[in-house]
Amino acid sequence: MDERDNYNNNSPLESNYQQPYIPKHEKTEPEGAFNTFGSAGAQQNIHTPPPPPQSNNYGSQGGCGQPDNGYGQPNRNFSNPQQGSFGQQQYSGGYYQQPNRPVYDRFMYEPIGFEELERGNGSSDAAEKKSRPTSEKAIAALFFILVFIAAGISVFGIVHDLLKSDELVDKIGNPQQVVLYKESKPKGANDTENFKDENGRYTTEGAAALVKPSIVKIYTYADYAGYVAKKTVGTGSGIVLNEEGYIVTNAHVLQADGYHKVETVDGDFFDAKIVGRDAKTDIAVVKVNAKDLTPATLGDSDEAMVGEQVIAIGNPANLSNTVTDGIVSAVNRKIRSDSTGFEMNCIQTNADISPGNSGGALVNMYGQVIGITSSKYVSAEFEGLGFAITINEASPVIEELIKNGFVAGRFRIGIRLRDMETDAKREALEELIGYKLPEDFKGIYIDSIDEDSDIANTDLKKGDFITEINGKTVSTYDELYDTISSQYEAGDTVPATCAHVDKDGNVSYYSIEFKLMEDTSGNY
Repeated sequence: MDERDNYNNNSPLESNYQQPYIPKHEKTEPEGAFNTFGSAGAQQNIHTPPPPPQSNNYGSQGGCGQPDNGYGQPNRNFSNPQQGSFGQQQYSGGYYQQPNRPVYDRFMYEPIGFEELERGNGSSDAAEKKSRPTSEKAIAALFFILVFIAAGISVFGIVHDLLKSDELVDKIGNPQQVVLYKESKPKGANDTENFKDENGRYTTEGAAALVKPSIVKIYTYADYAGYVAKKTVGTGSGIVLNEEGYIVTNAHVLQADGYHKVETVDGDFFDAKIVGRDAKTDIAVVKVNAKDLTPATLGDSDEAMVGEQVIAIGNPANLSNTVTDGIVSAVNRKIRSDSTGFEMNCIQTNADISPGNSGGALVNMYGQVIGITSSKYVSAEFEGLGFAITINEASPVIEELIKNGFVAGRFRIGIRLRDMETDAKREALEELIGYKLPEDFKGIYIDSIDEDSDIANTDLKKGDFITEINGKTVSTYDELYDTISSQYEAGDTVPATCAHVDKDGNVSYYSIEFKLMEDTSGNY
């Protein structure tokens, strides 16, 4: 007889009884029973324990008041501990079900997913629910123990350091005195003769040491009264020319009606008097009542070479006797003054030149002044573009100022002007007057007219233009100056054509004549 046939045997207790299948190797002998074998070889139990009391299951299927699961075994309700819980005896239709046994259907010989049941550990879910809280509590307890230990160690360390701090300091002891090792330059390294070679060329420090005593700082004051109330309006530099106290500087460093003082390299102060100033060339000379000043040696700027090493000495940012070095970047640069429009011959250098350097010296390596530092190219896009008026061009002006107080032969018209040399200047002029000029129109715009000049007595008005001098078209400062200086001198009468341009672009021309005046002020 096949063991699988036992699955469908009818129960002697109930007609709907289905015997759960149990393999032979798992069948156990109840205590107090023995087996006998019949002719058919079927195993029979001689002694069977009485069945448990039959429960009242009204209207139930499969026992325990639960629907049958399709295999004659009631479904287990895990939410109700009294219904179908593992590890308890259950009664299905009066039939005793052996607890903790897997159920086999007719198609299976091995249990699936009941390893824990086979080991007799009871319900896996119940075990998991039982063990999970225990594990969490253990982890939490371990965490708090570790935190407590760490806090204890920290407190112990702090207390230990506080109590033992004096002892630790005593162990360190008093700090040892630090010994700094210094060396001096070799003997004679700072001697002047070591800064000069056999050809008379100085090193940078030699040239600076030679020329620095000849550079002074010039203070300009306004509203000076009785040496008490004075207001500094600027500082600049100057070069001592001789022992008698003549000092050359830039004209824009001084004020024609201001008060000036000079400070030497030794820190001595002297009142300074303007001997003469020429705004056109930006050269001026002052004099102090001082003796034994150290004059600078003037060189020949025509001998300057591109790439030649030079130094600039001055007082930038009110810092006395500052030395910067560089080279001659270019020679014979024609630089026009922003204030007068006059063009001067200059040396270009990359030695740093800053406000306060004006009137200082550009010096070659033979200790010779070859230029008067006067300006720099101011732009956020360019660096290292400084300029110095060549000493050869400045010397005749210096001599004229010392001799006459002004440059003889200079004439002045008595006007301040704007030219249209470039498109940018033309656009700036149109922005100033507030309207466009005719495209083919050229001339010199009159900004102002001096009341003491002869041209103030003519029909020329502020805002008009001078377009021609004696029949020659002029539209720039150079054209005006060159045309007049080539034909006329101070005291001569000059014919000119002028124009008035209205907002509609209409041009009205008229002619004037004016007398040139000698310029002794140096302001033109």
